[in-house]
Amino acid sequence: MPGLVSVKTPPDAAPLRISVPEAQTPQRSDSSNVKTQSPLPKKPPSPSPSRAKPSPDRKKKLPDSPNPALSEASLDNPDLGPFLLKLARDTIASGEGPAKALDYAIRASKSFERCAVEGEPSLDLAMSLHVLAAIYCSLGRFEEAVPVLERAIQVPDVSRGSDHALAAFSGYMQLGDTFSMLGQVDKSISCYDEGLKIQIEALGETDPRVGETCRYLAEASVQAMQFDKAEELCKKTLEIHRAHSDPASLEEAADRRLIALVCEAKGDYESALEHLVLASMAMIANGQDNEVASIDVSIGNIYMSLCRFDEAIFSYQKALTVFKSSKGENHPSVASVFVRLADLYHRTGKLRESKSYCENALRIYSKPVPGTTPEEIATGLSEVSAIFESVDEPEEALKLLQKAMKLLEDKPGQQSTIAGLEARMGVMFYMIGRYEESRNSFESAVAKLRASGERKSAFFGVVLNQMGLACVQLFKIDEAAELFEEARAILEQECGPCHQDTLGVYSNLAATYDAMGRVGDAIEILEYVLKLREEKLGIANPDFEDEKRRLAELLKEAGKTRDRKAKSLENLIDPSSKRTRKEGGKRWPGLGFRI
Repeated sequence: MPGLVSVKTPPDAAPLRISVPEAQTPQRSDSSNVKTQSPLPKKPPSPSPSRAKPSPDRKKKLPDSPNPALSEASLDNPDLGPFLLKLARDTIASGEGPAKALDYAIRASKSFERCAVEGEPSLDLAMSLHVLAAIYCSLGRFEEAVPVLERAIQVPDVSRGSDHALAAFSGYMQLGDTFSMLGQVDKSISCYDEGLKIQIEALGETDPRVGETCRYLAEASVQAMQFDKAEELCKKTLEIHRAHSDPASLEEAADRRLIALVCEAKGDYESALEHLVLASMAMIANGQDNEVASIDVSIGNIYMSLCRFDEAIFSYQKALTVFKSSKGENHPSVASVFVRLADLYHRTGKLRESKSYCENALRIYSKPVPGTTPEEIATGLSEVSAIFESVDEPEEALKLLQKAMKLLEDKPGQQSTIAGLEARMGVMFYMIGRYEESRNSFESAVAKLRASGERKSAFFGVVLNQMGLACVQLFKIDEAAELFEEARAILEQECGPCHQDTLGVYSNLAATYDAMGRVGDAIEILEYVLKLREEKLGIANPDFEDEKRRLAELLKEAGKTRDRKAKSLENLIDPSSKRTRKEGGKRWPGLGFRI
């Protein structure tokens, strides 16, 4: 999965990515510059330069096709499809380039299609379509690969046995990977779900290959922030691996690291720590020193979340020693530990040490060693920018985020990551008073999140709320109102009415209604919020007094007194209504949103 936020799969684990046998993926090239090469041999230039133009009957001297196997009429030959498919594979393996292989694969698919017996599914056709889609993806033409794979998954008949079932499984997984590269996470996970169902029916629920697919789907679910689903899949994967592997195996260690990641995301730090310690013991038993160091970094992160700073420093320093000795002083793994130490010292108020570690990390990222991926550098720059943001240096943080975005902008499957960076940039533009740029950054982030299928996530709701605040500053009250309403609907669904983010949107929406002159709607929202605080959250929060004062002012303006009768939110807020304004403090945990 591109852009996957997960721990490393152990080196001995079975590969998860679906690929066509013998079809090695070539280096990606720019699809806009790809020209299909003609199967005709190039004719040498005429030895006579005196001829100004070709003779009228020159065309008649050219052969119709130098290779009858490649002519359209011969596609009805049942022996041609396998021959062309082999040519496509050999062309890729020889390094001649994907353009010629694409031509062969297209013709092979057409030949298999023509020669297929009506009513009889052809596995050869499904295989050729898989190869064709893989070539499209290698050229970066993912949109063209999608309809090919959608056709491929319709060819096999699962009821005809395991060969057909596994062909359908391969098609769904490859289609899921393609959607993931396009940033369409929901469609990607839906395809993986279908593939897993077919695989379980064909192989049974305890087959080791089913365990690998469950893990693959769990990683995708983490990326989509579907943590409950990811945890369930992780536990199933762990059960399968424990049944088929030795105790403290590499597979079990990898499973526990992924479970720890899910537990950390859900705030269950003690469970995360337990799984990481067990994973570390398994890696030590298998002599995987670098993996042990990576786990030490994760353990340090958990200790820092638990405010056990001395233990966190010890874990980070252990990892740093191993990385420096095994990978070198300038490896991005070393830089990543510097960033974690910088964050820790910032949290403990040791700003000089924090800045020093930030500078060391940036020095490494500015001159990366060979083999460092743009994604690694972008992630590091983003983390350092968060520290600069925390110390009220938004201009420097913005520069780092812009560098990170530039590294990722041409990379497939990074739409959601770029959207997150744009959202953070929107927040920082807001902080320094550049409201138009703030709104534009949020607008771009919202568009990418909608396209990637994250329109129902809590993060998307928070971004909408932030964009609404930027619109308020630009006096675009009606637009702000619509954004607050959409944010409210999402956060009510994902977080519940009592969550701090949802309460913040309620407050913004009430202020917006007030600015629009809809005083009655504003009063009802504030009464509902105060009722929630009094009955479920307590009144110690300083926002309670502010909201109480605002409500009193609105009631005085409307000539009313506070109605203490309980009202349901369903009756309180009209989903078809419009909205508008408020400036207030908000923070999205872990992402540094502060407005």
